[in-house]
Amino acid sequence: MAKRGKGYRAATATVDLDQPREPREALDTVKEMAFARFDETVDVAVRLGVDPRHADQIVRGTVVLPEGTGRDVRVLVIAQGDQAREAEEAGADYVGTEYVEKIEGGWLEFDVAIATPDMMKIVGKLGRILGPRGLMPTPKAGTVTMDVGRVVKESKAGRIEFRVDKTGIVHAPIGKVSFAIAALEENFEALMGAIKRNRPSAAKGTYIRSVTVSSTMGPGVSIDPNLYR
Repeated sequence: MAKRGKGYRAATATVDLDQPREPREALDTVKEMAFARFDETVDVAVRLGVDPRHADQIVRGTVVLPEGTGRDVRVLVIAQGDQAREAEEAGADYVGTEYVEKIEGGWLEFDVAIATPDMMKIVGKLGRILGPRGLMPTPKAGTVTMDVGRVVKESKAGRIEFRVDKTGIVHAPIGKVSFAIAALEENFEALMGAIKRNRPSAAKGTYIRSVTVSSTMGPGVSIDPNLYR
């Protein structure tokens, strides 16, 4: 078993981490136990009753967190003409087709990539670079679109993408430890609602099996999964 640091041990000394809690109580506990010297991210891990090896049981989607993510999001838009101008007006950090060549050269100074459908013939070759990093524009994630202005604004405002991993768990950030409890709770409920709405029809039995929240450096705190069944 990995040896825990002094801060971790002190944070968990008087807390029963396995006792399921209501969301507000769990989030409050996470805030109280945060011990790092930076503003830690609050993460959610939801174990689902799906088998990601089957395409019809993949869970993925997007959600706009009402209170944002607490970090600046750098948005790249690969588009031309009216869509490029729309992206610039919406606040995109980088706009243009020249970024395809820059990415091929190793440039990756962005957090979200958006492309119009007509650009995918040149963006497609970036799959081997952007795919493993979760940055490849895709129709399912809503990042291949003609409505670039809306997606840019949503990305800046707190739009996140979630996807079940190979172990059947969805991991997603819902803000920072410095957020007010009400803001974290609102973001948490928005995420859980999106996960529930994206339940695959092929999923059988219990869909949401466990829910855990934690800060970047802190321990996980269980939330009662029965609240979302």
